[in-house]
Amino acid sequence: MAPIDPLAPIARPVVAPAPTTPAGINPALFAKAKAALDSRPWIRNRDFIGIVDFSAASHDPRFHVVHLPSGHVESHRVAHGRGSDPDHSGYVERFSNGFGSYASSSGAYTTAETYEGKYGLSMKVRGLDWSNNNAEARAIVIHNAWYAEDDMIPLHGKLGRSEGCFAFSRKSQWDVMQRLADGRMIYADKLDA
Repeated sequence: MAPIDPLAPIARPVVAPAPTTPAGINPALFAKAKAALDSRPWIRNRDFIGIVDFSAASHDPRFHVVHLPSGHVESHRVAHGRGSDPDHSGYVERFSNGFGSYASSSGAYTTAETYEGKYGLSMKVRGLDWSNNNAEARAIVIHNAWYAEDDMIPLHGKLGRSEGCFAFSRKSQWDVMQRLADGRMIYADKLDA
């Protein structure tokens, strides 16, 4: 083995460039979601991330499932909590982490186990921030609901409201749970324009 030259330049590791913001996602929201994931190195599965843009109306596909290595995005409609939208305008007005608030919460979550509940197959989520750390105790989950089906849009111009859960159409719920199972991260927020 040849001796190491102490004056030779040090080989720098090749660092992959940071992913650019995928199409259709607010760049500031994507940056916050990516920073939330990067600050939690213990999250093992990092290929997919869910990003919920609660600045958008419930009639818009605002739950984005991003494949981080490729930047590919699948977007779905998702209902928010009735406590976040007391006038049923279709827009989130406020977040709450409080018991009995029936509101959506902002922040980072990880997905947890599935179970059979009121809406059939559902998936638990765990809040990771002070703004959503009661999610599991509040029974905030991913589930499907009749009021989150796409046919609500032509009838009402918006989805119905949950009690704080991420409620989807049956098809969207299945797609989201398949991509984000096994402790993957979801990041939800509303950024001012």
